[in-house]
Amino acid sequence: MSEPRIGRVLVASLHQAIADVLPNRLEFYENWLNSSGLREGTIGLAPLSAVLSFLRAEGDAYNLITNRAGQYAADWTVSSMSGLARRVIGRLPTPLRARAALRAASSLVRATYPGSRAIVRLKSGTASIELRGSLFCEVREATMLPLCGFYASAIARVLQHFRLRADARVNECRAAGGRKGCQLRVVVDGTPGTEPATA
Repeated sequence: MSEPRIGRVLVASLHQAIADVLPNRLEFYENWLNSSGLREGTIGLAPLSAVLSFLRAEGDAYNLITNRAGQYAADWTVSSMSGLARRVIGRLPTPLRARAALRAASSLVRATYPGSRAIVRLKSGTASIELRGSLFCEVREATMLPLCGFYASAIARVLQHFRLRADARVNECRAAGGRKGCQLRVVVDGTPGTEPATA
């Protein structure tokens, strides 16, 4: 049985974020995130796990890279949607727009890896999101800080594309000893904001 492949959107966004934040280290990371794997979508779990392990040793750069990668992943996910779908969602009333945008964000999570899921519950403008199968949180020892900021950043950015202000935070992280796994809290504000430029 072949190893599940990592979604192109995750690999490409990490590659670009590393190039932005640690350009002098990009060649090192391309030992695992190589161009043929990026192009053909053949990066597996073991190479990505190696990349994430080395990134965690980079100190503050880890959060900078994973947050930026989440934004890139959101930009590319929204830009890959049909123009009609984006227009329809953009014209919905705020509560329905928030639900539709969160569905798009859930699709992004599924696209990162076959075993990843986002279980979303939206009530009174606040979304509780349970992340299942976060690749960022596969660690042998508990960490001091949460590691699933990629998803918080990506989800908030998707909502911003649909003119929704969003404050996304990691409430619990499996890697940091969270008993309930990875849990995000996203406060959605329908006040029109500046839509980010799609990459």
